[in-house]
Amino acid sequence: MHIFTSYRLDSSMRLSCMKLMVSIVLASFQLFAQVQEPQVQMRREEQTMKNLIFYRTAQIDGLSIFYRESGPKDAPTILLLHGLPSSSRMFEPLFTRLSDRHHLVAPDYPGFGHSDWPDPKKFAYTFDHIAEIMNHFTEALGLSHFALYMQDYGGPVGFRMILAHPDRVQALIVQDAVAHNTGLGENWKTRRAFWADRTANESALRTNLLSLATTKSRHAGNDPNVERHDPDLWTDEFYFLNQPGQADIQSDLFYDYRTNVDCYPKWQAWMREKQPRLLVIWGKYESSFDPSEPESYRRDVPKAEVHIVDGGHFALDTAADEIAALVQGFVGSSRQGSAERRAG
Repeated sequence: MHIFTSYRLDSSMRLSCMKLMVSIVLASFQLFAQVQEPQVQMRREEQTMKNLIFYRTAQIDGLSIFYRESGPKDAPTILLLHGLPSSSRMFEPLFTRLSDRHHLVAPDYPGFGHSDWPDPKKFAYTFDHIAEIMNHFTEALGLSHFALYMQDYGGPVGFRMILAHPDRVQALIVQDAVAHNTGLGENWKTRRAFWADRTANESALRTNLLSLATTKSRHAGNDPNVERHDPDLWTDEFYFLNQPGQADIQSDLFYDYRTNVDCYPKWQAWMREKQPRLLVIWGKYESSFDPSEPESYRRDVPKAEVHIVDGGHFALDTAADEIAALVQGFVGSSRQGSAERRAG
């Protein structure tokens, strides 16, 4: 009887010890979880902040310049310059894909998007003037070194910025932007006639450049799968083009486009001399410019990376994943190369 009672007591004690150990282990896990949860939450909040897009304005030369900004400010900066008739909105697909690793800044030019639209009778809508304002914009934001992403009108604005301050640009990304006269295709006949005689060809130019059909074509191009293009993109832009004063603004700026053609030899000479790090991205359904243009860049910069992607003039509409991967790899390698050159 005594032995049996002792056995029962030992069993009870062992069971109590096991329960105590389990309780201690569970309490330890709970305590660990409580300690870790704020850290996990903090990391989540930091990641959310990195991907958050801020919509800001800066006062530049008496104008309110709207811009999108995202990503850590100590990360490599990419300055993104938009085309016609778009705005910084066109770069939203890159913001959502790259802002965890890059500092992205995309302004709207005067007369575009959410920036001020000064009266063309009081404001010179020229590429020289817009490039000057964009340079002042980078100075106001303290952007001293950056990769420059240029699409369409971003080309003539960006090349002017480069020639004014070549030390600021660490790498070039050209997406469907022209720097060679041969890159202006057949549909530029009406536009060249406008440059030759504005008064006689103003009406034809506005139809050729600013119509709904042309606005749609800039997005879909000759893509056989039109159903994969969001029609809101070109209807929103067409609505923008039909706002009061826009036709005059865009006509003035496009009349000045003729000065870009005169500048092409200077831009080409700079590329041939400096051999910048250059990534060229071109939509295979591009209809605004001639398909020979990507290889023209390669002739100026033989080591340029040239990629034809599955898109049109606004290739980010349909090829955002591919373009983001190309930009990520290119900017990363450019930064490493710059660091190695400084170390050497």
